[in-house]
Amino acid sequence: MASATKQQPVHLKLDRFGTVLRVTLNNPRKKNALNKQAYQDIGNVLNAANKDETVNVVVLTGSGDFYSSGNDISSIVAEEGPVDEKLAQGNTILRDMVRAFVAFDKLLIAIINGPAIGIGATTALLCDVVYMVDTSYLYTPFTNLGLCAEGCSSYTFPLLMGRSKASEMLLLNHRMTAQEALRFGVVADVIKYDEISSKLWPRVLEYGALPIGSIITTKRLLNRFHRDQLFEANENETKALSERWQTEEALEAVMSFMMKKSKM
Repeated sequence: MASATKQQPVHLKLDRFGTVLRVTLNNPRKKNALNKQAYQDIGNVLNAANKDETVNVVVLTGSGDFYSSGNDISSIVAEEGPVDEKLAQGNTILRDMVRAFVAFDKLLIAIINGPAIGIGATTALLCDVVYMVDTSYLYTPFTNLGLCAEGCSSYTFPLLMGRSKASEMLLLNHRMTAQEALRFGVVADVIKYDEISSKLWPRVLEYGALPIGSIITTKRLLNRFHRDQLFEANENETKALSERWQTEEALEAVMSFMMKKSKM
């Protein structure tokens, strides 16, 4: 029987199932887009779970038919204050959230229940095990927005997919289907949407009973060559993203995106 955490963040739904904590991105009006508060909340939840001896597994998923539509750009544009200050604060919060993914010592699972776009896709692929629904896809349209790789994707995508496919994703805005992700070894399994609760979730609950000390030790061995590089990639991407946001090219691309979105 699940018991909800007493204090729920605004755009996250937290549920406990014994040693398993499920974190559901829950902003359906914006297809689970992530704003600065959501970044901060996700980072805080991961950091707290990492220290909580009663949590062995954290599962990330989305509400409804989307995993996440990525960065909530409209919330950045709507904020008051100088643009450079808003962007500096936002990038710091983004960097800290990504650091929380990289620093997480326990089992971190993503269940991609629908399209995963931008930062939703890149952070999902920082998880230890990733499952995708057969109708979902991964999409990182950074060049369409005049921006750049984020969420450690400049490191993880070539590592997971190979350089050519990673370049197609990060430079050419390629949409990777669930079947393609499975073929490239990016995800562990592809399932149907209605199999999440009937087949996958019972398996995840069993993972919560595995010896956590063993998981932490083996995960440390798996990541011993990568964690420092991930931290470095995050720092470099955050710096580059700050620079990109201040270019005329990026601002024009973002405004064009906003105008198209408003007409939809």
